[in-house]
Amino acid sequence: MRINQDRRRFLSTAAATLAGLEVGLLGATKSLVRGMGVAGDRELQALRGATAWLNTPPLSPDGLRGKVVLVDFCTYTCINWLRTLPYVRAWAEKYGEHGLVVIGAHTPEFVFERDVENVRRAIAAMRVPYPIAVDNDYAVWNGFSNQYWPALYLIDAKGAIRFTHFGEGAYDQSERNIQQVLVEAGAGAFSREVVTPDARGIEAPADWDNLKSGETYLGSAQQAEHFVRNATRLRLKEWTLAGDWTLGSKAVALQKPDGKINYRFHARDVHLVMGPAGRGASARFVVRLDGQAPGTAHGADVDEQGRGVVAEQRTYQLIRQQRPIVDRQFEIEFLDRGVEAFCFTFG
Repeated sequence: MRINQDRRRFLSTAAATLAGLEVGLLGATKSLVRGMGVAGDRELQALRGATAWLNTPPLSPDGLRGKVVLVDFCTYTCINWLRTLPYVRAWAEKYGEHGLVVIGAHTPEFVFERDVENVRRAIAAMRVPYPIAVDNDYAVWNGFSNQYWPALYLIDAKGAIRFTHFGEGAYDQSERNIQQVLVEAGAGAFSREVVTPDARGIEAPADWDNLKSGETYLGSAQQAEHFVRNATRLRLKEWTLAGDWTLGSKAVALQKPDGKINYRFHARDVHLVMGPAGRGASARFVVRLDGQAPGTAHGADVDEQGRGVVAEQRTYQLIRQQRPIVDRQFEIEFLDRGVEAFCFTFG
């Protein structure tokens, strides 16, 4: 849904603008926080609309009554959600024994995220231990009147929504609210220190000070943002294709081997949501920075020579470079056909 993509991009931009001072994040996120005491029974009833449950038998509103519940809206390719995951995972571990029930509501953005097996594989790879409500029909999303990935809804033991946060950041504020609601429910035998997860790889916080490239969708439904046809030279944020590609509504698809995507970017990290067009297929690729192998600037999904394989539909980390960060030319060349590329994100 285009409106959701715009809102996700807004949250990324807001977080980048506010980065640097924790107090700035907490203060500026007030406009993205709902007030206390909002009735939450309708929202919990929406969980009945989950099309499947992972990591648990189905949870019911009746079974959750009287418990403190944290609902985390996610979709597994969303880089903004991936960077919040270390905190949500740590809260589930720390406060689970004190009565907190964490539920991930997986509402898909891309078609392949509706595949339950893809979701099952992804949450296992990401070490997500808490229950996941698969929300393929958007029933939970609509029941909460949600509009963002990621989004947190904290519901107290009386069924009222006590705190809501949209986007990245405000982790201390979120955890303090969790602690407060748990204390009100009779818990309290936990440390008041906030968690400090060791986030690594794709889950590490963005380098907001150097993030000047934004989320870029490659399909025609998003008007192929910043796309320049047959470009020989790119300006910042522009991208182009070389080879036999088909432009679809949500992705570009490579029809013959040796197709390339070039992007002029300014960021520490480059990610690409992509996957093979057919289940069980794979395709080799090579990544270059300014025409050279990335070396130590390679991401988690490539080696120092820039070589990698796309075998799953997910977010791939292709570049992670060290400061100083400057404008650079990114290139990915696919040596095999049958790849679909959906969206660039940066960090």
